[in-house]
Amino acid sequence: MSSAPQQHHLALDVHALREALDAHQRYLAGRSGGRRLSLHYADLANCSLEGIDLRDADLTGAKLAGATLARANLSRAILFGADLREADMRHVNLKRADLRGVCMRGANLAGAELAGCDLREGRIALQDKLDGFRILRHEHRPGELNYAVLSGANLQGAQMSGAVAMTSDFTDANLSGAVLTGAKLMRAVLDGADLSGADLAGADLSGASMKRAVLNGVNLNQARLDDCDLTGVLRAPPPIFYIDDRSLTEVLAEHEAYCDSGGRRGQVMKLSEVDFRPVRTLKRRRLSGLSAPVSIFFGMDLEGVQLQGADLSGCDFRGANLREADLRGARFTDAQLTRADLRGAKMGPLNIAEGRYVRTDFTRASLRGADLRGAHAPKARFLEAQMDGARVAGCDLAGAELEV
Repeated sequence: MSSAPQQHHLALDVHALREALDAHQRYLAGRSGGRRLSLHYADLANCSLEGIDLRDADLTGAKLAGATLARANLSRAILFGADLREADMRHVNLKRADLRGVCMRGANLAGAELAGCDLREGRIALQDKLDGFRILRHEHRPGELNYAVLSGANLQGAQMSGAVAMTSDFTDANLSGAVLTGAKLMRAVLDGADLSGADLAGADLSGASMKRAVLNGVNLNQARLDDCDLTGVLRAPPPIFYIDDRSLTEVLAEHEAYCDSGGRRGQVMKLSEVDFRPVRTLKRRRLSGLSAPVSIFFGMDLEGVQLQGADLSGCDFRGANLREADLRGARFTDAQLTRADLRGAKMGPLNIAEGRYVRTDFTRASLRGADLRGAHAPKARFLEAQMDGARVAGCDLAGAELEV
């Protein structure tokens, strides 16, 4: 006579869970009575752990389907074989967590920190009195990310070889240096994703959307790209960018001379669709009044640059360093500033005459995951701007046009 499989997920009452969490907080603080959280195979389905510090916790095989883990700290935690289907994990910290064999089908990981985590497939073998060792099975396969939301997530250097992420949303995610060999990414959305240096050898990207994705140094050897939308992808920069037989370096020097001499020498740069990346850095350069719409500044160092009154509409500033930059009165309409560093930047109005000024304009710009801490943006315009995950603590937004 056959026997029903043994149930390995153990129910945990609220009191026991609270005690275990309190002991873990003492453990992290190095206080007496502390004990590392170890809830192997615990049934925590639909449990609320929002914002809790769970660093180094061991949740091997735990059932966390439907759980709320938004903004929790799970860095270096062990979640091997855990069930996280449909879990709310927005802005969760999973840096260097062990996520092998985790099932995250339909989970929301928007803005999550997953740098260096291990998402490869893995299975748990448990000892059973009747059957000997058997595999702990999920309702769906382990290592699955189908239908998961990872928009704006940081997956830099993540180990995802063989991952199954069909129809998942990686919009504007950082996948630079990630290992995705043999991954199943059919119909996935990777619009604006940074795949610099990623390994996608043998991956299946059939029907995927990769509009504006960064493919600099990516390995696509034997990858399937049938019906893949590659509109506007950003590839490696040219060694030198020429403008009418003159190098970009020369043209920029002319513009800077114009700024330094008050218009007596040099010439204003008024061009579009320029790739500034070959210059590598524009740190502290004087480029006020620059007109370069739909140009590329991706990942560049522009710390302290002077761009007052510049026309930078539609430009790509993703991941750029704009700390302490003077951007007063600049036009950033439709610009891409995802993950840009704007700490301490000046983005207030630019006075052009007595009683007259020009506002800094970010209308329809993408500032997802941008860092605006300590920036000065009084009266700036952010109409229809995407600001999911943007950090604005200490940012002066007095009188700004900001849709909440």
